[in-house]
Amino acid sequence: RERTAIRRETLGFVYQAHHLLPEFSALENVAIPRRLSGHSPAEADAEATRLLGEVGLGKRLTHRPGQLSGGEQQRVAIARAIAKRPELLLCDEPTGALDSATGVRVLEAIDTVSRETGATTLVITHNATIADIADRVVRFADGTIAADLRNAERKAPATRHGRTWCRHDRALRI
Repeated sequence: RERTAIRRETLGFVYQAHHLLPEFSALENVAIPRRLSGHSPAEADAEATRLLGEVGLGKRLTHRPGQLSGGEQQRVAIARAIAKRPELLLCDEPTGALDSATGVRVLEAIDTVSRETGATTLVITHNATIADIADRVVRFADGTIAADLRNAERKAPATRHGRTWCRHDRALRI
């Protein structure tokens, strides 16, 4: 029970596959964690509406996952992960299954959420571009830490399809 409470109250997860509940709308998928934490349905729905607006989906509240693009589904997953205001946001290859332009939008959403909520954000990735724009990079090899580096001067995000990997020349904070 104690571990469940810790996961429910302090951790947010964003997986490579969004793991949204297909029978629920974007709004309902995001509101569920708030409801499970004891908030009223009205309060949970209001916060879910606000969060979906923050990730650019304010006009897609009633759409089910099957009616959303891959990037939109991932942004719903980000909003759901932060609905409970976690202290730690864990993102496992959040752009791995997306095209580069959509990946940009997802990284922008993660960056914005991290900055606005103050959550420590950990992005697990094989994408060197994402690692280059992070504050800190921990590399693993064969199950052990191979390197623990701080990017004194983070590289500018790579430009893809006329867009950059993050907004306002800010790097993704990890």
